[in-house]
Amino acid sequence: MNEKPVCKVLVLDDSPDHAEALKRICDDNHLVGLKVRKNRLMSVLRSNIDLGAILFADDYGGSAEASAEIALKIHAVRPELPIIIRRQRAATLDDLPESMRRVLCAAYVGSDMALLQQLIDQYIFSLEYPNALVRGIAEITETVLAGQFRNLAVTCDTPTIVRDRIIFSEVFSLIPLESNWCRGYMMLQSEEDPILDLLDEDRPADSSGDFRLVNSLLGEITNLIWGSFRNRFVGAAAASSNSHVQVPLVVNHKHKYISFGTENPQLCFCYTLSDEDAGFSVKLYQRFIFNLSWSPEDFKEIEDIDEMVESGELELF
Repeated sequence: MNEKPVCKVLVLDDSPDHAEALKRICDDNHLVGLKVRKNRLMSVLRSNIDLGAILFADDYGGSAEASAEIALKIHAVRPELPIIIRRQRAATLDDLPESMRRVLCAAYVGSDMALLQQLIDQYIFSLEYPNALVRGIAEITETVLAGQFRNLAVTCDTPTIVRDRIIFSEVFSLIPLESNWCRGYMMLQSEEDPILDLLDEDRPADSSGDFRLVNSLLGEITNLIWGSFRNRFVGAAAASSNSHVQVPLVVNHKHKYISFGTENPQLCFCYTLSDEDAGFSVKLYQRFIFNLSWSPEDFKEIEDIDEMVESGELELF
């Protein structure tokens, strides 16, 4: 697994003259650029695809009016996504209608990719995640999942930075995280039926009451990951005494939306549990939302003395 998180961005820019520079800056910044046909744009945005930003050209619609209409529709469907617009002449939003200035976050011109680099740092990678933290989360979670599902292979995709607020599936768990370097939540999400299939391959067709088994299992997995996270990254360190701010969480099940009261991006992992022989797989999504406090400069991984003794790195005196 690559310890450096990537971020998926939707590229709505058809300029062949700008394509190479845009591809280069995506490659240099761990951005996964995605293209979509214009007639499929809205359906893609309404799907569960997790994104970090929209890179939008002011001539994408073919005219200023059509481009403005597209930008307004994007904002209506996914208001949490920053829209960075490439202008033809000047890197400014000042000359645009108020409705456009309200939905766009920043502008750049193709001749100044250094400015786009600054905007990427500001709007996409605004939080820095230590490599040891990213690697450790994946190791902890894979170990817990392997212990719960001993007959299945566990793999982890490259972690991503996301800004959307989408709930991916029917069931999710939340647990608070608090230390002297972070305050926020860990969230796990999965679909119900594939988990039930894992628990009981011979379950009857009418097993609607068995959803409690999924709740219990997801709760146990969440608790095990939280315990290992605490032991490895928190230890005895508590959240600072002057940090008691709370924000409301808003969940809208109809629109599969959850808000943690912050514009900060989220650190997302996707794990796949699979049985190649049976042709079966299920995905589990994990998000870390540091919405109350984030001080990566105070982050420190706690060394496991027992493991270092067993490996021979340390000897008992």
